[in-house]
Amino acid sequence: MPNAIGVNEQVSLVMSLRKKGIGDIEVLRAMELVPREVFVPRAFKDQAHYDMALPIECGQTISQPYVVAYMSDVLRTRKSDRILEIGTGSGYQAAVLSYLGRRVYTVEVYRELQLSAQKRFEQLRLDNIVTRLADGCKGWQEQAPFDRIIVSAAAATIPPALLGQLALGGRLVMPVGKHRDDQRITIVDHTDKGLEREQGIAVRFVPLHERNETEER
Repeated sequence: MPNAIGVNEQVSLVMSLRKKGIGDIEVLRAMELVPREVFVPRAFKDQAHYDMALPIECGQTISQPYVVAYMSDVLRTRKSDRILEIGTGSGYQAAVLSYLGRRVYTVEVYRELQLSAQKRFEQLRLDNIVTRLADGCKGWQEQAPFDRIIVSAAAATIPPALLGQLALGGRLVMPVGKHRDDQRITIVDHTDKGLEREQGIAVRFVPLHERNETEER
């Protein structure tokens, strides 16, 4: 658990997110409750509460807190929602979402990241998160449909399997762009008229990686 200094830094971070336009009280509360230092490698613990992305294992990153808060905000999660996250990474985004929805199903392509994230969830007693080692582009068909889908990695297009697993009335949020410099958050709503899209802020995410089911990572 965070110490007193960590708590103060966490509160300061949340206040900065509010100033940057994050207004959803539940999202801000979740950002305050999740101790980011637990998800940051030891070498970067002193930067855990800075509003910046940081490197983690397997050449991946833990997203900037503002981006985590923004994506959580535009996801518009309800307490009854079942959420699919693609790209567990450190587990930070899933931990935030665990306070916003009923259950989080998170898929990771790297075994090392999946196992370390699972340990963090257990440490923090976040028992409404389920992890899986798999190709995120294929989603999690056995648990579909999902009320909310969030993708924590970028691709040129949204994988069709994910759109197919989005429940009617559901929402998907994902960074989309052919190149790292042209990525934007894309928001997709599944309405009775079909799929409706809009764009959000510009971002920079690591690429969405497809997994060969025979490979070990």
